[in-house]
Amino acid sequence: MQSQQNNSPMTLGTKSIAALLIQYSVPAIIASVATSLYNIVDSIFIGRGVGPMAIAGLAITFPLMNLVIAFVMLIAAGGATITSIFLGQQNLSRATDVINNVLVLSLIHSVIFGGITLIFLDQILYFFGATPETIPYAREFMRVILYATPVSYVFIGLNNLMRATGYPKKAMISALLSVLVNIILAPIFIFVLDKGIAGAAWATVCGQFTAFIWVLYHFMSKKSFIHFKRDNRWLTGTIIKRIYSIGLSPFLMNVCACVVVIFINKALLDYGGDNGNLAIGAFGILNRTTMFFVMVVFGITQGMQPILGFNYGAKLWDRVNRTLRLGIIVGVAITTVGWILTQTIPNAISSLFTSDETLVRIAREGFHIYFIVYPVVGCQIVIQNYFQSIGKPKLSIFLSLTRQLLFLLPFLLVLPRHYGIDGVWASMAGSDFLAFVVAVITLWVMLRHERKIQSQSNIIR
Repeated sequence: MQSQQNNSPMTLGTKSIAALLIQYSVPAIIASVATSLYNIVDSIFIGRGVGPMAIAGLAITFPLMNLVIAFVMLIAAGGATITSIFLGQQNLSRATDVINNVLVLSLIHSVIFGGITLIFLDQILYFFGATPETIPYAREFMRVILYATPVSYVFIGLNNLMRATGYPKKAMISALLSVLVNIILAPIFIFVLDKGIAGAAWATVCGQFTAFIWVLYHFMSKKSFIHFKRDNRWLTGTIIKRIYSIGLSPFLMNVCACVVVIFINKALLDYGGDNGNLAIGAFGILNRTTMFFVMVVFGITQGMQPILGFNYGAKLWDRVNRTLRLGIIVGVAITTVGWILTQTIPNAISSLFTSDETLVRIAREGFHIYFIVYPVVGCQIVIQNYFQSIGKPKLSIFLSLTRQLLFLLPFLLVLPRHYGIDGVWASMAGSDFLAFVVAVITLWVMLRHERKIQSQSNIIR
C-alpha cells in the first residue's frame, strides 16, 4: 500500500508544474534519447558492417516501420490519454479497464498486421521504392521485425500506460533495457556472427523481448498502483471506441509519414540519376538525425501527457495552460540545438554512418536545406500533442495532416521538377514552416474559445 501511495498519480493535480514536467519528462526523454541513439548506432553498424547499399535498404523500410508504429500507437496513445483522464476523475476501476483492453487490442493488432504484411512483404517494399539492389536488405530486415510484432506491440502499448499511471522511471527503465540489449547484441550479430542486416533486426527483437517481460511483470504485480485485474473488463466497446478516437491522431500521423516517405523515395530515385539509391541512403541519414531531436521533443510531450490529461480531467485550467507554455519553450529549445548542429557540422554527422564520399556529400547538402527552419518544429509537435493529451483528437489529427498531406505532398510534386534533389529537401522545410504557422493559429483560436467557456462557467457558479 505504501508503494502505491508513493507512486500515486494524484500528485499531478497539486505538485508544481515545473517539478512534474521534470519528474515525468526526464525519464521519457532519457528513454527517447536512448531509443534514438540505438537507431543511429544501429544504422552506423549496418553502414559500416554491411555497406552503403544496406543503408539505402534500411531507408526503404522506414515507411513500413511507420506503419508498424502507427497500429500500435493507435492503441497506446489513446489508452494512455484515457487512463490519465480517468485518474483525474478519481475513477480507478475504469483506468484498470483501459489497461486490460490495451493488452488484448495490442495482441489482436499485432497478429493481424504482422501476418498480412509478411504475406505481401516484397510487393509492399517495391511499392515503397525498393530496387533489385536494395530489396534483399529491406526484406531480410523486415521479416525478423514482423515476426516479433506481438512482443513489440505489447511492450510499446503497456509502456505508455506505465508512464500514464505514475511510473515514469520504470517506463524509462524498460526503454533503456530494450536499447542496452540491442546495442550489445547488434555488433555481435553483425560483425562476429556475420548475420548482416538481419543481425541488427534480431538484436532489436531481443531488446524488445527483454522490455516486454519487464512491463508485463509490472502490470501483473498487485504492488502497482494500477494493474491487471481478472474481474475487470478486457474488451469493452465504449473504451475501445475512445481509445481509437484519441489514438487516431498519432495513427494518421504515422500513416501519413508512411505515404510521404514513399513519395520522397520515388522523388529521390527519379531525380537522383545514377545516385538515386544513394540519395535514399542520404535521406536515411537525415531521417535518423531528425528523429533524434523529434524523439527528445516527444519525450517532453510524453511527460506532459499525464499532467495535461489529469488536470484537464480535474478542470484545473491554469495548470493545463502553464504546462503547455513550458512544454513549447523546451520543445523549441531542443529543435534549435538540432538546427545549430546540422548547419555547422553536417559532414561530421554524415561520416558517422558511412565512409562513402558521394553519400556524405548528398547528405551534407540535404542537412543544409532540410533543417533550415528546424527550430519551429518543436513548437508544432508540442501543440499537436497538446490537443491529443486533452482528448481533442480531431484538432490533433488536423495538425498532423497539414504538415504531411496538405503541404508536403504538393511541394514534392512541384519543387523537385525544378530543383532536383534539393527540391525534395526544400519541400520538407517548407511544409514544416507552414505547419508551424497553422498550429500556432489553431492554438490561439482554441485557447480564446476555451477562456470564454471557462469565464461563463465561473459566472454561472
